[in-house]
Amino acid sequence: MKTAFITGITGQDGSYLAELLLDKGYTVHGLIRRASTFNTHRIDHLYQDPHDPEARLFLHYGDLTDSSRLTTLLEKVGPDEVYHLAAQSHVRVSFDEPEYTGDVTGLGTTRILEAIRAAQVPVKFYQASSSEMFGSTPPPQSESSPLQPRSPYAAAKVYSYWTARNYREAYGMFSVNGILFNHESPRRGETFVSRKISMAAARIAAGEQQHLYLGNLDARRDWGYAKEYVEAMWLMLQADEPADYVVATGTAYSVRDFLGFAFGHVGLDWEKYVRFDERYLRPTEVDELVGDPSKVQEKLGWKAQTMVPELARLMVDADMELLR
Repeated sequence: MKTAFITGITGQDGSYLAELLLDKGYTVHGLIRRASTFNTHRIDHLYQDPHDPEARLFLHYGDLTDSSRLTTLLEKVGPDEVYHLAAQSHVRVSFDEPEYTGDVTGLGTTRILEAIRAAQVPVKFYQASSSEMFGSTPPPQSESSPLQPRSPYAAAKVYSYWTARNYREAYGMFSVNGILFNHESPRRGETFVSRKISMAAARIAAGEQQHLYLGNLDARRDWGYAKEYVEAMWLMLQADEPADYVVATGTAYSVRDFLGFAFGHVGLDWEKYVRFDERYLRPTEVDELVGDPSKVQEKLGWKAQTMVPELARLMVDADMELLR
């Protein structure tokens, strides 16, 4: 039985990954931040009393800014695989909190890699890299495309990307970068544009909301289904040799397209309800991100199954069910 350690286990990706690993027989340990309110709703259905001898999911308080705690935890858990998903991951927010974003999203990766070295635990390490690192590089973007970040978040992810590669090359660590393009689901945070759209479509159809306020509608993204993308993460750590992979659908749709799919699913014309708000614009925009998933398909046998039209519909259905 393998043991995995997941940072960011309470997030969208962390919850789907925990499900996948538990289904595969793993014991799963997750890092969560201490808060005065519970923020574990995405994994509550997986939780078991730790006193139960059958329990295989365990949560530990800690923070990416606390290197000594990370070292202690890794020594205690002794994982076979570490999936580093935690970050300040909202691009627009990173412009308002650039220092915090750099500390958590950037230096947090160094802290956990150093904790692995200090604990002398022979683990396989997964770094959650982002398509935002490509920034202004023309699409399609692959593993060999230049990195030209256009936000503090993207810059911090570039730092983490090169740090993970450096530890692989300098210390022989099994360290990989999963460069995931946008991936969404009903568990997506409510401040991200895809979830804002799916919730608004459901709420407006139910008569509980009048308008949806958005920024740039022309941005084009390669959107996939997060539940499928976590399998690619797992496959990267099952390979014989560490490598970096782009994970994407290879297709691109605009925010306008996503609006059309979501609102159309409930029989509404989105243009009647969407309003522009400049507060949601980024100081520097990323116009188009489209991934080239050739390598992950060829080397790991992974291919996206859910495309944007279906993804938008399943998200709206889930939000309508929540309202009911």
